Amino acid sequence: MPGVRGSGYWIGGSILVLIVAITLHQELSGPSELPRMAKDLQTLREDFRQLNKSCFILGASGETGKELLKQILQSRLFSKVTIVGRRKLDFEDEAYKDVNQEVVDFEKLDEYSSAFQGHDVGFCCLGTTKAKSGEAGFIRVDHDYVLKSAQLAKAGGCQHFNLESSKGANKGSSFLYLRVKGEVEAEVEELGFERFTIFRPAVLMVDRKESRPSEWFARKMLSPISYLFPTAYSVPITTLVRAMLNSAVLQSDKRVELLENKAIHTLGKMEEQEQKS
Repeated sequence: MPGVRGSGYWIGGSILVLIVAITLHQELSGPSELPRMAKDLQTLREDFRQLNKSCFILGASGETGKELLKQILQSRLFSKVTIVGRRKLDFEDEAYKDVNQEVVDFEKLDEYSSAFQGHDVGFCCLGTTKAKSGEAGFIRVDHDYVLKSAQLAKAGGCQHFNLESSKGANKGSSFLYLRVKGEVEAEVEELGFERFTIFRPAVLMVDRKESRPSEWFARKMLSPISYLFPTAYSVPITTLVRAMLNSAVLQSDKRVELLENKAIHTLGKMEEQEQKS
């Protein structure tokens, strides 16, 4: 039936055009300029090192946390680096020999308040999935553990708290994942850190050791789209981590910063942009 087939092609083509239009809109919309800086990034990093700041990382065993720890040590931005987790991690590389490890029971965090004392900057990369931990377990990790850790960090003197959240986070969302992410963002903000930075990455482009079929499928589907529209629906994990570190040295005067996926790309690629200019 030519007419039916033609209608199918027309509908399929229309859907494809709509997807491309939406993607292009997301690619082009929103701020894309680099932050205005009185100094170049390398100078800002040198100035930051002179401050002898200390930091802690929550979730250093996860993909973002592992990459973050690696880049922090390579950059030598902090004079002291502590990872806080439920178990001690084994490192073979000599570069990790000075990393401090605080092993805590997240169900009894009040008993481990000392682990959160004396840090200038905190990075929270804690997270699990409903598929892995169940609904209650997901809420406990992504909300309860994160919020309690932030409370202890604030009490311990942390000035700048960085939270890895998710694209689409919204405390009013009907989707559990996005609602919980939005709720914890709002509740951590209420703690009143001197500086609170929220990172909302889209799909992270990374090959996880942990099996997450839905993320694997999403990465495969998004790979060609990411090539054409790199900032719309995904972000390489290395770019996210570089954005976290670049954000720290930029010393923004904003108390609360919300960085969506496109802003993460911009911040994470500052070195490349400086080299081109």
